[in-house]
Amino acid sequence: PPSLRINGFLSQGLIHTSRNDFFGDSEDGLSTDFRELGLNLSWQPLPRLRFAGQLLSREAGNGDDGDLRMDYGFVDYAVIADAQNLWGLRLGRTLNPYGLYNDSRDVAFLRPGIFLPQSIYFDTTRALSLSGDGLQLYGERRDDWGDLTFQFSAILPRVGDPETEQELFFGDAPGELRTEPSFLSRLIYEHDGGRIRLATSALTVNVDNAPGPVDIFQVGRFRFSALYLSAQYNAERWSLTGEYALRNFRFRDFGAALPDNTFTGESFYVQGDYRFAPRLTGMLRYDVLRADRDDRNGRDFAAATGLPAHRRFARDFTVGLRWDVTPSFMLRAEYHDIDGTGWLPFVDNP
Repeated sequence: PPSLRINGFLSQGLIHTSRNDFFGDSEDGLSTDFRELGLNLSWQPLPRLRFAGQLLSREAGNGDDGDLRMDYGFVDYAVIADAQNLWGLRLGRTLNPYGLYNDSRDVAFLRPGIFLPQSIYFDTTRALSLSGDGLQLYGERRDDWGDLTFQFSAILPRVGDPETEQELFFGDAPGELRTEPSFLSRLIYEHDGGRIRLATSALTVNVDNAPGPVDIFQVGRFRFSALYLSAQYNAERWSLTGEYALRNFRFRDFGAALPDNTFTGESFYVQGDYRFAPRLTGMLRYDVLRADRDDRNGRDFAAATGLPAHRRFARDFTVGLRWDVTPSFMLRAEYHDIDGTGWLPFVDNP
């Protein structure tokens, strides 16, 4: 029926790295362990009522093994819907609203590169970042001066994947991570049909640790708070995008193996795109991550933990090319020159 839409996508990546592994055994050869197969549907039985969901099979090195899972699934009810306003709520597993790309990161056609800027959108904790279970309020206001979009989510984060635990503890832990109520919000302003896009996002994620039978970590709480500022300008043949984030981490009551600690990191990227032809686009990006703005090169971290200093930062210069062969078939190639391993998947490089 016209009210039902079904869409699917498949992406396959080929990755080679000169040092360390990224999504598979990429250092010793050409890794094919980066694959996404998705099926999503949207059904609108009533003018103000919609159901939406997506099933995904994703393979990404040791972090994702291709098992089928639900990326999102929710019911959407529009309380107010007219020519200028759209206000409503979503209940279920909703996409997390932050930055310009997080709630469209699941589809390769909508990403600004083969990989999102890793300083802002971590692939090492994709499940945690992408969606959560709870309630989302949203609103849109369209006027002559521009369009405003607002979203607020109260969720329980997804922490069941092995990547999240390994990123928090730098390895396997016998306990179990448990979610606590967390909150996200985003405000986007668009002018002249999207020529200018400005956004600010904020989030607070709370996670508890339930220790295992023999565990070096006690009952502890991890809190992550972040503020994002985003800007984009779109001209006829070129686009310029930049995003900046301040990220605060707080560890409490994990015991002697992980003393109480608070630190603030920062990250940013700048990306330029140029459309040589309607279906051919070039890209340049500079992407920077600092896990602790007071320890930019990780030396204090290395002295305190014995872990490598390069785990605490990353700087990435990227050159890329996109060719839309047909409206539904795209080819992309990228070269990355990276210093530091701050966003390298720990599960692929123990």
